[in-house]
Amino acid sequence: MNFDEIIQRRGTHSVKWDMMEPIYGVPADEGISMWVADMDFRAPDCVQNAVARMQEHGIYGYYGDDKAYRAAICWWMEHRHGWAVDPGAIFTTHGLVNGTAMCVETFTNPGDGVVLMTPVYHAFAKVIKANNRKVIECPMALVDGRYHMDFAAWDAQMDGSAKMLVLCSPHNPGGRVWTVDELQQVADFCRRHDLVLVSDEIHHDLVFPGQKHTPMALIEGVADRLVMMTATTKTFNIAGSHSGNVIIHDPALRAKFEARMMGLGLSPNSFGLFMAEAAYSPEGAAWVDALVAYLDGNRQIFDAGVNAIPGLKSMHLEATYLAWVDFSGTGMARAEFTQRVEQQAQIAANHGPTFGHGGENFLRFNLATPRPLVEQAVARLQAAFGDLQ
Repeated sequence: MNFDEIIQRRGTHSVKWDMMEPIYGVPADEGISMWVADMDFRAPDCVQNAVARMQEHGIYGYYGDDKAYRAAICWWMEHRHGWAVDPGAIFTTHGLVNGTAMCVETFTNPGDGVVLMTPVYHAFAKVIKANNRKVIECPMALVDGRYHMDFAAWDAQMDGSAKMLVLCSPHNPGGRVWTVDELQQVADFCRRHDLVLVSDEIHHDLVFPGQKHTPMALIEGVADRLVMMTATTKTFNIAGSHSGNVIIHDPALRAKFEARMMGLGLSPNSFGLFMAEAAYSPEGAAWVDALVAYLDGNRQIFDAGVNAIPGLKSMHLEATYLAWVDFSGTGMARAEFTQRVEQQAQIAANHGPTFGHGGENFLRFNLATPRPLVEQAVARLQAAFGDLQ
C-alpha cells in the first residue's frame, strides 16, 4: 500500500486528468487535478486479483448466482457499520447517480419537488431537473465554519409540492458526519411532510478518527419511507465499474423500485460485481483502514497550509476526501479567486455554485492524491495568494 506513489493518469481516458484543460483551462502538462471525486491510488490487491482472475479465465459472459456478492455486502454493512441488511433488499444500479435518478423516476411524478439540503453534491440537482422535477433548495446554516440543519426554516418552505428528500450522509462537500440526533430530525422532517427519504451514503467508509457514521437505516420511525444507497466505488477507487446498491427494506417501496428496474431492462456489470465481492472482505477492510489514515494526513497538511493564507478557510473535514475552501475572507469576487487558483496555481477544483445555494464563495479540492501533490498544491496556493500574506 504505497499511497505516495505518483501514477501517471494523463492519456488514460481519465475524466479527472484528461478533461482538466478542456473544462478548466488548467494546463494538462503542469496542472494538478483536484476536481472529480476519484482517487489517484490503485485499488487494493484483493480487487486487482479478482480482475486478474477474470482476465485469466478470458470469458466475459453474463453474471449469475449473485449469492456471494450479496453476502459480501451484508458482511460489510454488519461488520463495518452495525447494520443488518436483508440480501433480498439489494438492487444493483449503474452507480449511485443512476440510483438517484431511478429513485426520482420511481417515487415522484413530473412537476413534483425534491428537497436538497444545499450546498450539496451537484449531480443530485442535475438528475432531478433532467427528470422534469423541481429542486427545492433548503440552505444549511453555516455556523462557526460548520454546517447545521435548519429545520425551522425548512418547515416554513414546504408548500406540499415536495415528495422526496435526498440526503448526503456523510455530507459532500462539507464533510459533516451527521449525529444520531440530526438524522432523527431528518427522519421526523420527512414524516411531517410525507417525503420519501433517499439516503446517499457513498462516503460512509471514509470517516476520520473521532467520528462515527450512523446509517440512516438505524434511525427510528423511517423504515417505511427509506431508500438506502451505498457503493464500493468511492471507498475502493473503482468508480469506473459504475456499480452501486439501492437497498430497500420496505416491501411496498421495494416492489415499486423492482418494477421500474424490470421496465428498463437493467442488469449489473459483471466487472463491478466481482470487484465489489472482493473488496468487501477482511483484506479490503485493512486497506481502507490504511487509506483513511493516509487521507487524514493529507487533510491535516492541506488544512494547515490553506488556513495559513489570510482570507482562506478550509472547512474541517469529519469525512470524505473533499476539502471545501471558503474564499469569502479575501474580499475577492468569485472570478478573481477562481482565476488565481486555475491560472496562477494551475489547480483544477470544483466551482462552488454548482453545489447550490451557499456555495458561491467556495471551491472543492480532492485530497485523495499522493502527498507530494497535496504539498505542491498547498505551495502553489500560498504563492497565488502571496500578496495577502
